[in-house]
Amino acid sequence: MAAARSKSLFPKCFVSPTGKHSASVIFLHGSGDTGRGVRAWVKDVSVPDMVFPHIRVVYPTAPARPYTPMRGALSNVWFDRLKISQDCPENLESIDVMASSLGEVIQEEIRAGVPKSRIIIGGFSMGGAMALHLACRYHPDIAGVFALSSFLNKDSVVYSEVEKRATAGSPLPELFQCHGTGDELVAHKWGQNTMVLLKQAGLAVSFHSFSDLQHQLSQPEMELLRSWILTKLIPNSQDQSAPWEQRLHS
Repeated sequence: MAAARSKSLFPKCFVSPTGKHSASVIFLHGSGDTGRGVRAWVKDVSVPDMVFPHIRVVYPTAPARPYTPMRGALSNVWFDRLKISQDCPENLESIDVMASSLGEVIQEEIRAGVPKSRIIIGGFSMGGAMALHLACRYHPDIAGVFALSSFLNKDSVVYSEVEKRATAGSPLPELFQCHGTGDELVAHKWGQNTMVLLKQAGLAVSFHSFSDLQHQLSQPEMELLRSWILTKLIPNSQDQSAPWEQRLHS
């Protein structure tokens, strides 16, 4: 299915479903990338491609902003930070501004007729961290969240927000997390630490390690992600005339 550009608050491309649109996945790219860039990467490593009979996949592009790890040079990033490390404090102001803006991307899917409970938000690297803030702090009633090769800072406000919601019995999304053991940019142990702290706070998490995988996407990882998405966003009976299993493998 060809990717198309949509004019809105964010430059973005999307991959349309092959049948009736009844669910959505919002996929956030890593730092310095674009929506079209991560879409091309997903297509390159995914067999089958991340195209679904009933799910639209949306790939927004972060606006260019000064990025401190690049000495203030402009980069397409979801938020600023002092350095790529678990130990530095979050730049919460830049995160919250972007979370508020990305809410409009979610609203666009809702206006297209998709219930919020049938939307998944996720991303790669920085995109996964941004997705966790969106899902756990701003939109906890979505269907799920995924984080690939991602981490949260040790003092992230996400942990306290998850704990508060879990203690109150409020809705929280399930997290699907993947990380390569060979990742030299975002250490595997950072992803593991994030998983442990989120579980302790009360979030349901499934964590998958990939031996020797570096800071990249892989076919086995994308196959697992695809399967998980389909368990969270089951097709409605009216989504298409042919059985969705047949459409998926045709």
